[in-house]
Amino acid sequence: MIEYIDNSEIRRKLSLIKKVAVIGSGTMGHGIAQVFAAAQCQVKIYDLREDLLLKAERMIIQNLEMMKKESYINSGEQKETLAMLSYSTDLFEAVHEADLIIEAIPEVLEFKHQLFQLLETMIRSTAIIASNTSTFPISKLAEACTFSERLLITHFFNPAHLVKLVEVVKHEDTLPWAAEEVINLLKAAGKKVVMLNKDIPGFIANRLQAAVVREAFYLLEEGIANADDIDQVMSEGPGMRWALNGPLRIADMGGLDIWEKVTGNLFPELDCSTEAPRFIVESVKQGNLGAKTGRGIYEYSGTGDGASDIRDKQLIHLLKM
Repeated sequence: MIEYIDNSEIRRKLSLIKKVAVIGSGTMGHGIAQVFAAAQCQVKIYDLREDLLLKAERMIIQNLEMMKKESYINSGEQKETLAMLSYSTDLFEAVHEADLIIEAIPEVLEFKHQLFQLLETMIRSTAIIASNTSTFPISKLAEACTFSERLLITHFFNPAHLVKLVEVVKHEDTLPWAAEEVINLLKAAGKKVVMLNKDIPGFIANRLQAAVVREAFYLLEEGIANADDIDQVMSEGPGMRWALNGPLRIADMGGLDIWEKVTGNLFPELDCSTEAPRFIVESVKQGNLGAKTGRGIYEYSGTGDGASDIRDKQLIHLLKM
């Protein structure tokens, strides 16, 4: 069977997924489209307006150019990836022949439900639908569709074209072949796939990340340290270890008897807020959204593209190690 094949090139050739539609060309959508195009799928990117698609195309071209300059891909791979991409503002044209449809629209449940209801009238009866939601459980997504047997969550991480992890969540009705096809394609595209055993909001990575972020903003708001120091503590301390070993293995290596005392003493002192941090709420009200507006916790020149470029180059260097 397909799942026992280790060679990604052979696995890709055997895959039933040849055509992919990505709905939404923004922060995540364009990078996801690039991933599947690089895996030799014909990819159509859909969005509401032509200017959004032009921006997505520019970003993909820039991504590939950086990857080539950093010697992560060659010119041939760059050209082949671009040749597999097309763009459309016509939803039917984008999805009606697709074997796999990736939903990457904003995190508004009503919007996703409306989209799924539209797709039901347009897609093939064997098409697999995967949502890139980062928060909604698949049970909520399935409430508005009749294709739950072909519904999955494939949660990519920003920047999708570089970060290896993809979390996959199945609905209780999801057919085994649908999950198998998507997982094999993701692995052939070079992704590290983690399948959740249970449906839970935020999945694994965002729950772990949110716990750290909540505490980081608490430390910032309480004046314990400035933003740069808090970030440096993470990147130069636990972050270095977590890049190699996850928190559970770190606990094992440190000794569970030690961690029994650490957690017992420290957990009662940690922030347990159930609402967004005040700093974030006030910043959003003022229009300070972070790198994309030039100001957030830090200040950036222009739209913060330079900061994103530095991040991406650093990630490429990690991938080459």
